Amino acid sequence: MILSNEQRDAVIALARAAAAEILAVYESPFAIEHKDDRSPLTAADLASHRCIVAGLHALTPDIPVLSEESRDLDIAARREWSTFWLVDPLDGTREFIKRNGEFTVNIALVEDGVASWGVIQQPVTGALWHGGAGHGSFIREGDAGDVPIHARIPASEPLRIAASRSHRDERTQAVIDALPGSDVVGCGSSLKFCRIADGGIDLYPRFGPTSEWDTAAGQAILEGAGGAVLDPRGRPFRYNQRDTLLNGDFIALGDIALRDRLPA
Repeated sequence: MILSNEQRDAVIALARAAAAEILAVYESPFAIEHKDDRSPLTAADLASHRCIVAGLHALTPDIPVLSEESRDLDIAARREWSTFWLVDPLDGTREFIKRNGEFTVNIALVEDGVASWGVIQQPVTGALWHGGAGHGSFIREGDAGDVPIHARIPASEPLRIAASRSHRDERTQAVIDALPGSDVVGCGSSLKFCRIADGGIDLYPRFGPTSEWDTAAGQAILEGAGGAVLDPRGRPFRYNQRDTLLNGDFIALGDIALRDRLPA
């Protein structure tokens, strides 16, 4: 499917509308619930979900929508989808709860397993990234227009490595240790992909649990900027290929040549 400029702008407007719903909750007292997997859930997650799902159904009624907050989704039906929207209404709920601003709205279009185009909106700053392979990638800040972004290729010393504020394990530390002299940059949610795409960070290793809606929009934007999201065998991430929506390990890179310097 080739999205028209008007459709892309409509999805961008949806991301901004969802961000406004999130900020309305963020700026007031809010309750915290927990889902079955113990991950946190707030009214902001649900308000953003309802805004995006309704908007996408109206914009592209023939394209299914899979959101993190979707319920009772039949696996067999999902596996029949060749094209669908993959949504994380509020990526970084833990960062939202901490009130550090490092949370996002993620919307990706997936076609035949490939995240072909995506949007990431940061509600607190208003910054928005969008793009995909074949489209290029861009940042919009405030009312300004699109500014093209590019990963830092070739990467140069000192390397800058993204490490989650909420998740850090021994294997991530091993990557950091294998690249001495590197700067470690703390960054929450899918903002890590955006920072690689705009050249602010060089790589992001992740060896802990994530879900497909956590990575799809970021992968699309990073690939549009010249980078990649690779599994441990060096293959690009693909979506809706298995019964589970949980991702395996991955590394996001601006300069793909950096993979040769990483520990096996």
